[in-house]
Amino acid sequence: MKTRQIDAMRRRYKRLAAQLPKLGLVLRGTITQRTIVRNKPKTPGGRKTYGPYYQWTWKDKGKTVTVNLTASQAKLYQRAIDNQRKLERIVREMRDVSLKILEATTEGVKKRKRQSKKHLGLK
Repeated sequence: MKTRQIDAMRRRYKRLAAQLPKLGLVLRGTITQRTIVRNKPKTPGGRKTYGPYYQWTWKDKGKTVTVNLTASQAKLYQRAIDNQRKLERIVREMRDVSLKILEATTEGVKKRKRQSKKHLGLK
C-alpha cells in the first residue's frame, strides 16, 4: 500500500478519535413509549387511554432490567443512548482503520514455498 494511502488512513483514525470527547454521556439500552387502552366498565363501548409511559430497558449480567421514566428523563436518556450508538460506530470504524494500517505497515509471516513431491521423496 502506498504511503499516501497509509497517511490518509492515519488522518481518518485521528478524526474518528477526535469525535470521542464530544459525545457526552453514554448509556446502553432502549427507550419505549407505551400507552394502555382499557374499556370503561361503566360506559358500554367507552375506552380510556392511559399514558404515554416511557420505559428504559437494558441488559445487566444477562438479565433484562426495565425502569419507568418521566417524559423529560426519557429525552435525556435517549440522547445518551444515541451517543452510545455513535460511540460503538466510531470504535468499530477505528478498529477497521487500525487493522488496515497495521496490515499495510507490518510484515506478515513469510510463507514457505510449496515443496514438490519429488523434493519430499514421495515420487
